[in-house]
Amino acid sequence: MTSTTEGAEAEPSRPARPRVVRELLLVAGLFLLYKAARQLAADHTAEAFRNAHRVWHAERAVHLLDEAAVQSLLLHGDTLIRAANIYYATVHFPATAGLLIWLYVKRPAHYVWTRRVLATLTGAALVLHLTFPLAPPRMLGEAHLIDTGHVYGPSVYGPPATDHLSNQYAAMPSLHFGWAVMVAVALVVATRSRWRWLWLLHPLITLLVIVGTANHYWLDAFAAAALLALALAVVPRPHPRPAIPGPR
Repeated sequence: MTSTTEGAEAEPSRPARPRVVRELLLVAGLFLLYKAARQLAADHTAEAFRNAHRVWHAERAVHLLDEAAVQSLLLHGDTLIRAANIYYATVHFPATAGLLIWLYVKRPAHYVWTRRVLATLTGAALVLHLTFPLAPPRMLGEAHLIDTGHVYGPSVYGPPATDHLSNQYAAMPSLHFGWAVMVAVALVVATRSRWRWLWLLHPLITLLVIVGTANHYWLDAFAAAALLALALAVVPRPHPRPAIPGPR
């Protein structure tokens, strides 16, 4: 006859859920550190525009689709372009925060994995922001693109000279795109629904939005995807929990 203690030891243990206060402090600390360090590159205006010209000409050299082609699709009506601006302004942080909260409650092991991947991606992005300041295409006269946030609203950025809350010369890589891809990847990995692949629409829409609103170049998204692939390669994935055997 198996004792209660032995039976409990035979059951596979659930992944430990990190303490919520510790996680809140950790995430908040990482975010504040990132925002503070990001400002170190905010005054590199001349270098940011030189790099913007290099990126623009590199994209033309390899015959990438002109960002203006995507923007022209969004400019067929005020409703569509305003929807794109709203998506850019309001979905990025809430979607990522919502994912982390859901994983923390429902999938603790996947939460820890996702948080580590996002932290690795964001840290690598910060290094690139500091070493390669880049003005977005909406600032590059050569691109002939409209700053859709400024023209149609809503805009999340003020004039670069007075905007002390963000570094507008940190276009590469696009964390809007990198985080969106990770949101989709995490939900595909952590769930088993046949509909989970629809989450891939989020990074696809995000890509069209960041390019069509002239906030990012194609290469910004490619750089984010490359850094995310590196982060996924170095951060071990959570092991699936073995099934608990039923009564004999």
